[in-house]
Amino acid sequence: MDIIDLGSVPSSSENYVCYIEQMCDTLGLDFGSYASVNPVTGAVVGYANYPDPWKTHYMTRNLHRVDPTLQKASLSIAPVDWQRFERDQKFKSVFFAAEDFGITAQGLTVPIRGPYGDRGLLSVTRNCSQEEWEKLKRHIMGNLQTAAVHLHDSIMRSTGLIGALGYPALSSREKEILQWTAAGKLQQEIGDILSISYRTVEIHLRSARYKLGAVTTVQAVGRAIGMGLIHPS
Repeated sequence: MDIIDLGSVPSSSENYVCYIEQMCDTLGLDFGSYASVNPVTGAVVGYANYPDPWKTHYMTRNLHRVDPTLQKASLSIAPVDWQRFERDQKFKSVFFAAEDFGITAQGLTVPIRGPYGDRGLLSVTRNCSQEEWEKLKRHIMGNLQTAAVHLHDSIMRSTGLIGALGYPALSSREKEILQWTAAGKLQQEIGDILSISYRTVEIHLRSARYKLGAVTTVQAVGRAIGMGLIHPS
């Protein structure tokens, strides 16, 4: 399995490293990285705003083969706090070395699953007290999940995958409900606006999440906006 730093590819259609840096600045994080695995070749591709010396150290030692933020977090559908990782030799080989480059082992990884079986991982770190970290996680989780979906879908579009396969066929009602959700309306409020029951709203949202390959409604809204199926409010 090879690892490719997409941030060094000049033909990249968007500056994803810049996006990650802006995301970190906005959410109060130190570092961020995105990675996905090509299901055909097995190559790990990604972007990160980590210090260049750490990137070199990481890639020359093939640490992606033992990195729990890739190997273990990819098995989850929910965000994974790195505190859950077993402090075994694989963990130590990555994070003990990372400390020498100013990168803390305090972070979390957000898995992303696309509508075509595509998968990605967005990882972020913050060097702070445990109490501050817990407070920060609660504050940024929704925005972080939205950012993860946007980044993943943008990268998938740049490869031509989404364009080649087409967009999910959402019904007009599903789009309408997602649009109201994007506007900040609760399910009961949407039901009142559309003169349908709360349960009917939930059924349409569940269907939309399934079609969009989203685990949460927040992810579904972010993905629908990214695909141009609805518009940000």
